[in-house]
Amino acid sequence: MAEIDNLFRSMRISAAGMNAQGTRLRVIAENIANADSLGQTPDDSPYRRKTVTFRNELDRSIGLDTVRVNKIGTDRSEFEKRYDPNHPAADPDGYVLVPNVNTLVEMMDMREAQRSYEANLSVIKASRKMLNSTIEVLR
Repeated sequence: MAEIDNLFRSMRISAAGMNAQGTRLRVIAENIANADSLGQTPDDSPYRRKTVTFRNELDRSIGLDTVRVNKIGTDRSEFEKRYDPNHPAADPDGYVLVPNVNTLVEMMDMREAQRSYEANLSVIKASRKMLNSTIEVLR
Protein backbone atom coordinates (compact mmCIF):
# COMPACT_ATOMS: atom_id res chain seq x y z
CA MET A 1 0.00 0.00 0.00
CA ALA A 2 2.69 2.47 -1.04
CA GLU A 3 -0.02 4.77 -2.44
CA ILE A 4 -1.61 5.22 0.98
CA ASP A 5 1.80 5.79 2.56
CA ASN A 6 2.54 8.49 -0.03
CA LEU A 7 -0.76 10.20 0.73
CA PHE A 8 0.06 10.26 4.44
CA ARG A 9 3.51 11.65 3.64
CA SER A 10 2.04 14.45 1.55
CA MET A 11 -0.31 15.33 4.40
CA ARG A 12 2.58 15.42 6.91
CA ILE A 13 4.63 17.67 4.61
CA SER A 14 1.69 20.04 4.13
CA ALA A 15 0.91 20.06 7.86
CA ALA A 16 4.50 21.14 8.56
CA GLY A 17 4.08 23.96 6.03
CA MET A 18 0.83 25.04 7.66
CA ASN A 19 2.50 25.06 11.07
CA ALA A 20 5.39 27.20 9.80
CA GLN A 21 3.06 29.68 8.08
CA GLY A 22 0.84 29.81 11.17
CA THR A 23 3.87 30.89 13.21
CA ARG A 24 4.72 33.47 10.55
CA LEU A 25 1.16 34.84 10.69
CA ARG A 26 1.36 35.14 14.48
CA VAL A 27 4.61 37.13 14.26
CA ILE A 28 3.16 39.38 11.55
CA ALA A 29 0.09 40.02 13.73
CA GLU A 30 2.39 40.94 16.63
CA ASN A 31 4.29 43.37 14.40
CA ILE A 32 1.10 45.05 13.19
CA ALA A 33 -0.30 45.27 16.72
CA ASN A 34 2.88 46.98 17.94
CA ALA A 35 3.41 49.31 14.97
CA ASP A 36 2.69 52.31 17.23
CA SER A 37 4.35 51.06 20.44
CA LEU A 38 6.73 53.81 21.51
CA GLY A 39 9.13 54.01 24.41
CA GLN A 40 8.11 55.81 27.60
CA THR A 41 11.35 57.72 28.20
CA PRO A 42 13.99 59.15 25.86
CA ASP A 43 16.24 56.18 26.71
CA ASP A 44 13.60 53.56 25.84
CA SER A 45 13.55 51.94 22.42
CA PRO A 46 10.28 51.47 20.60
CA TYR A 47 9.02 48.07 19.49
CA ARG A 48 11.44 46.34 17.13
CA ARG A 49 9.97 44.37 14.22
CA LYS A 50 10.28 40.58 14.45
CA THR A 51 11.19 38.31 11.54
CA VAL A 52 10.79 34.58 10.88
CA THR A 53 13.28 32.37 9.09
CA PHE A 54 12.66 28.83 7.93
CA ARG A 55 14.82 25.75 7.48
CA ASN A 56 14.46 22.26 6.05
CA GLU A 57 14.46 19.47 8.58
CA LEU A 58 14.46 15.73 7.99
CA ASP A 59 11.31 14.15 9.36
CA ARG A 60 12.64 10.68 10.15
CA SER A 61 9.16 9.16 10.43
CA ILE A 62 8.48 9.80 6.73
CA GLY A 63 12.08 10.05 5.51
CA LEU A 64 11.60 13.43 3.82
CA ASP A 65 12.53 17.06 4.44
CA THR A 66 9.83 19.31 5.83
CA VAL A 67 9.83 23.03 6.57
CA ARG A 68 10.30 24.23 10.15
CA VAL A 69 10.67 27.63 11.78
CA ASN A 70 14.38 28.16 12.20
CA LYS A 71 14.31 31.32 14.27
CA ILE A 72 12.18 34.25 15.29
CA GLY A 73 14.62 37.15 15.19
CA THR A 74 14.51 40.92 15.20
CA ASP A 75 14.88 43.35 12.34
CA ARG A 76 17.98 45.41 13.11
CA SER A 77 17.10 48.25 10.73
CA GLU A 78 17.17 51.81 12.02
CA PHE A 79 14.24 53.38 13.81
CA GLU A 80 12.72 56.44 12.18
CA LYS A 81 12.16 59.64 14.10
CA ARG A 82 8.95 61.60 14.43
CA TYR A 83 8.72 65.13 15.75
CA ASP A 84 6.56 65.12 18.88
CA PRO A 85 8.10 67.37 21.54
CA ASN A 86 5.25 66.67 24.01
CA HIS A 87 5.79 62.90 24.09
CA PRO A 88 7.56 61.59 27.22
CA ALA A 89 10.06 59.67 25.03
CA ALA A 90 11.07 62.77 23.03
CA ASP A 91 14.78 63.59 22.89
CA PRO A 92 16.02 67.14 23.66
CA ASP A 93 15.29 68.13 20.04
CA GLY A 94 11.67 66.91 20.31
CA TYR A 95 12.05 63.72 18.25
CA VAL A 96 10.67 60.32 19.24
CA LEU A 97 11.97 57.01 17.88
CA VAL A 98 9.18 55.04 16.20
CA PRO A 99 9.04 51.26 15.52
CA ASN A 100 10.70 49.92 12.37
CA VAL A 101 7.41 48.31 11.33
CA ASN A 102 5.99 49.14 7.90
CA THR A 103 2.36 48.00 8.01
CA LEU A 104 2.15 47.84 4.21
CA VAL A 105 5.06 45.37 4.12
CA GLU A 106 3.47 43.40 6.97
CA MET A 107 0.15 43.21 5.12
CA MET A 108 1.90 41.93 1.97
CA ASP A 109 3.79 39.35 4.04
CA MET A 110 0.53 38.34 5.71
CA ARG A 111 -1.15 37.81 2.34
CA GLU A 112 1.78 35.67 1.15
CA ALA A 113 1.71 33.57 4.34
CA GLN A 114 -2.06 33.19 4.03
CA ARG A 115 -1.78 31.96 0.44
CA SER A 116 0.93 29.47 1.38
CA TYR A 117 -1.17 28.23 4.30
CA GLU A 118 -4.21 27.83 2.02
CA ALA A 119 -2.14 25.97 -0.62
CA ASN A 120 -0.96 23.48 2.01
CA LEU A 121 -4.52 23.09 3.27
CA SER A 122 -5.66 22.34 -0.29
CA VAL A 123 -3.02 19.61 -0.57
CA ILE A 124 -4.28 18.02 2.66
CA LYS A 125 -7.89 18.17 1.46
CA ALA A 126 -6.98 16.60 -1.89
CA SER A 127 -4.89 13.89 -0.20
CA ARG A 128 -7.71 13.14 2.21
CA LYS A 129 -10.19 12.87 -0.66
CA MET A 130 -7.87 10.51 -2.54
CA LEU A 131 -7.33 8.46 0.60
CA ASN A 132 -11.09 8.13 1.15
CA SER A 133 -11.54 7.08 -2.49
CA THR A 134 -8.82 4.44 -2.10
CA ILE A 135 -10.45 3.06 1.04
CA GLU A 136 -13.82 2.87 -0.74
CA VAL A 137 -12.26 0.88 -3.59
CA LEU A 138 -10.65 -1.52 -1.12
CA ARG A 139 -13.90 -2.29 0.70
